[in-house]
Amino acid sequence: MTPIERLAAEHRLIDRMLEVMKRQVERMNACGEVDHDVVDVVVDFMRTFADLTHHGKEETILFAQLAAKSPADELARTMAELKREHEFVRERTTLLVAAQELHLRGSGDALQKVTQIMGELIDFYPPHEKKEETQFFVASMGYFDDAETDEMLREMAQFDRNVIHEKYTRLVEAMEKA
Repeated sequence: MTPIERLAAEHRLIDRMLEVMKRQVERMNACGEVDHDVVDVVVDFMRTFADLTHHGKEETILFAQLAAKSPADELARTMAELKREHEFVRERTTLLVAAQELHLRGSGDALQKVTQIMGELIDFYPPHEKKEETQFFVASMGYFDDAETDEMLREMAQFDRNVIHEKYTRLVEAMEKA
C-alpha cells in the first residue's frame, strides 16, 4: 500500500458516512426534528476521523514533507487550497454544533440550519476528494522515492495509533476547564 492508497481508502469511509448523512438529513426533514444522537455522531466522525485522523495525516505528514521538497508552484497552490478546504470542514463542524445547541434552546430554524450544514459537508467532499486523488496525491508522490514513501506509511500508522490518546486528552482537558 502507498500513502495515497491509504488516504484514498480513508476517503471511501468518509463517502460511506456521507451516504448515511444524506439519509439522516432526509429523515430529519421528513419528521421535522433534529436527531441529536445523529448530529453527535456526525460531529464526532468529522472531528475525529475526517479532520484529526485523515486531514491530520495529510497536513502533518504529506503536506509537511512535500513542502520541504519545494514543490512546483501549481502543486504548492493546490496544497494551500486543500488546507483552506480542510478549514472549511472545521468551520462547518463548529457551526453544526452551534446549530444543534440552538435547537436544544428551542430555536425554530435550527432544523433548517442543521440540515443545511450537513448538506454543505455532503456536497463538499466529493469534489475535494477528487481533487486530492486525481490532481494532488499523484503529483505529490513524484517528489518521493520508495524509501521516503515507506517511511511516510510508517509515520501514518504511528499517527493513527496516537489519535485516540490525543482525542481523549483533549476531552479531559476541556472538561477540566469547564
